[in-house]
Amino acid sequence: MTIAAFIIGCEIGFWVFVVAGLVFRYILGMKRIGALLLVASPVVDLVLITATVIDLRNGATASFVHGLAAVYIGVSVAFGHQMIRWADVRFAHRFAGAPAPEPKPKHGTAHARRERQTWFLHLLAWIIGCLILLGMIWFVDDESRTADLGSMIWGWAAILGIDFIWSFSYTFWPKKA
Repeated sequence: MTIAAFIIGCEIGFWVFVVAGLVFRYILGMKRIGALLLVASPVVDLVLITATVIDLRNGATASFVHGLAAVYIGVSVAFGHQMIRWADVRFAHRFAGAPAPEPKPKHGTAHARRERQTWFLHLLAWIIGCLILLGMIWFVDDESRTADLGSMIWGWAAILGIDFIWSFSYTFWPKKA
């Protein structure tokens, strides 16, 4: 199995844990098992980073895909709670009679605030991902085998910068209703 397929499998595994947790919680009424499955979803991240490190330790040249593992983990850690909460609110509404989820603000200062908060989560994801990327670079300790990981840091930084401009533009030019 390639590392790319493993990353895809881990993403699927993350959502399998989340959906299974919500099914146990709301449909089967087994709240403890549901909570355990939801809490276990980050274990997928540990499996992914372990597999990536093992692949590099076995002599693989770090590639975009290895960098993607770090990006995935950064995004999963930074946005994971928010993603699980998003799914939980919808499951609770659909299967447990909870109120409908509040819609995201689409304009005005509330929308601008939400955009800024999301950007700060993106920044957190970038920091976590970059720490993992730098750890991989340090671990391999061979510049010729880790060039793609350094490029990943700078490419993601450019995307973060564009996201900053986009997200904070709503502060100065709020979306109108």
